Amino acid sequence: MDYFLGIDAGGSHTRARLVTAGGEIVGTGEAGPANARIGLDLAIDAVQAAALQAMSEAGLDEGDLASIRAGLGIAGLNRRGVLPGLQEHHFPFRSIAFASDAAIANLGAHAGGDGAIVIVGTGSIGFARVGDDITTIGGYGFPVSDEGSGADLGLRAIRQSLWARDGRIPPSPMTDDVLAYFHGSAGEIVDWTARATATDYAAFAPMVMDRAGEGDAVAEPIVQAAARRLDRLIRVLLDRGAPSCCLMGGVAARMRDWLAASIRERLSEPLGDALDGAILLARTRAVEKEG
Repeated sequence: MDYFLGIDAGGSHTRARLVTAGGEIVGTGEAGPANARIGLDLAIDAVQAAALQAMSEAGLDEGDLASIRAGLGIAGLNRRGVLPGLQEHHFPFRSIAFASDAAIANLGAHAGGDGAIVIVGTGSIGFARVGDDITTIGGYGFPVSDEGSGADLGLRAIRQSLWARDGRIPPSPMTDDVLAYFHGSAGEIVDWTARATATDYAAFAPMVMDRAGEGDAVAEPIVQAAARRLDRLIRVLLDRGAPSCCLMGGVAARMRDWLAASIRERLSEPLGDALDGAILLARTRAVEKEG
């Protein structure tokens, strides 16, 4: 039996889904982060761990690897050396195709058709496909990019909590929450930022969103500003000819209500997820190789 394996290797975790040629899901797997930022070797380890877990759940072993066609979407694919490194690595599958995590999310959201997506999770990125034209906006990595993302929300919340501690702005329940997490110590915050990752910053996003929903005087403007940055990103993709745009990612559902009404009415629900897109990528590669 032939199988198709979709892998979504992102900044927070890696997911895998194994399906039969008819589309029946027979196994799933999950592993740690696999974005290129952590290093290609660690990313490949996470990809292989998730794949093996999906195979094990399906009752397959290493002898079945040659019957699997894989599609891998990975965050940071465009970083220097990442794609050549993946191409040089010996993956034991019958075939494997590579794309960015945004590209597979877009494939899944529009079932391979034209359209745009904005992913708002730990990071953020905009991606659109209109015919043969591809547009990618942002996605350069935290902290220089990822506007409106969970990591961006966390960074701004911590910065303004320090301002409140200094007396530069009035405190609020949100700034009190952040400072309490660090025992009120600016030194502890500074030490933490020296080693904190985008995922660490993003862990503060739910609290920021909660407080913003309560009308917190510091949290609410942070979320409003993040929404305006996402509004602009979506408008650019639509202006490039995308017929619709899907909002995706772990922060997307909560951020949607903060977007401008004119943007919300132009959003559509995704037809599928990133793993559906990765499987479609694997099927397309199989047709190209055997056509």
